[in-house]
Amino acid sequence: MRKRFLGALVVGLVLPAFVYGEESVKLGDPALTSGVPGAGALTAADARKYLDNPTNHAVLSVELPEGLAAGKGAIFIPENNPLTRAKVELGRQLYFDKRLSKTATVSCADCHSPSAGYGAHTQFGVGINGQLGGRNSPTSFNRILSKAQFWDGRAASLEAQAVGPIANPIEMGNTHEGVVKFLTANEVYRIQFEKIFGAPPNIDNVGKAIAAFERTIVTGTSPYDAYEPLRKFEEAFAEQIEDLGDFKKEDPSNFAKFEELKKISDANPMSESAKRGRALFFSTKSNCSACHVGANFTDELYHNLGVGMAAEKPDLGRFDQTKQEKDKGAFKTPTLRNIALNGPYMHDGSQQTLEEVVEWYAKGGHPNPTLSDKIKKLELTEQDKSDLVEFMKALTGPLPTVNEGRLPQ
Repeated sequence: MRKRFLGALVVGLVLPAFVYGEESVKLGDPALTSGVPGAGALTAADARKYLDNPTNHAVLSVELPEGLAAGKGAIFIPENNPLTRAKVELGRQLYFDKRLSKTATVSCADCHSPSAGYGAHTQFGVGINGQLGGRNSPTSFNRILSKAQFWDGRAASLEAQAVGPIANPIEMGNTHEGVVKFLTANEVYRIQFEKIFGAPPNIDNVGKAIAAFERTIVTGTSPYDAYEPLRKFEEAFAEQIEDLGDFKKEDPSNFAKFEELKKISDANPMSESAKRGRALFFSTKSNCSACHVGANFTDELYHNLGVGMAAEKPDLGRFDQTKQEKDKGAFKTPTLRNIALNGPYMHDGSQQTLEEVVEWYAKGGHPNPTLSDKIKKLELTEQDKSDLVEFMKALTGPLPTVNEGRLPQ
């Protein structure tokens, strides 16, 4: 048995999960995305030392931050791609390495940058040689709650999405073969692939590593998340809260809970305008929550809002994948988490501000044969519109601290 175990190490086979065990982690922990300890370019010796630590190969059982945790039922981690610290770290390196592009000038992070809320502040994605794509860069956070990717859902998984831009001539302009050749020739990358996946680099495992990293990028507690438990408590104990003195005397346990919830909310406050916007957002008057639903504020479905449909040759979005008439001009509902950081908006980047977005919905979009039945003209006052914008801003929470450097030499 000992001889067989050592043989597995020699040929680089992936050891079963029970060898390394499991570890429970809360996503957002910077230790997951801080890179291999040390400074400067990552050497083969650095990589071997990191990979020799069994902890870095334990399968991670994940928890979501407050607020987002309500959506834990939607967590999707494929059985054939469990998370480990070592795999997340390899994915981090690949995500920020410009050498994956043909010209060594563009990485995943150029269109999905931490500094731009994991999107880009350009109307369209900008690839090698300054080439422009035809759509706005979608955000790459909270992807752990999503299966199909891209505005049109053409990638069935995050793994498939991760390798798509590499071979897109407008984006990274490389070939999958070219990337694999580079990674195989780079000793530091080769060592990591062989230890983590038990095989030399291949494009499927490139996708798995990048997807593993992206699944750790989640939004933290926002003012809305801090306020919502207090709001629900105040609603349930409305009469008692009218007289705090009596409340404290007659129900000290719930009074203490009220004070704790208020303390949390006060430390991450939501404005009165945002609170009004919250009530409006979830009402039939605005109908926003018909599509922006759940903990991640998206139904993960595709809708035609009329955006871009006035063009001579409009982008038909989901239709190009399904060929179903109803899907013409339909695009995936984006998350509203951290939306204030992600302008410009819509699949074509045509709207610069959240104010413009609200105006678009208020006017009922642009009429066309496949306009979503959820899009109707809204009777909103200027105050209503302002309050909705403030509510969306209150959905902003911290993102994990990520080391964008410390890449293989």
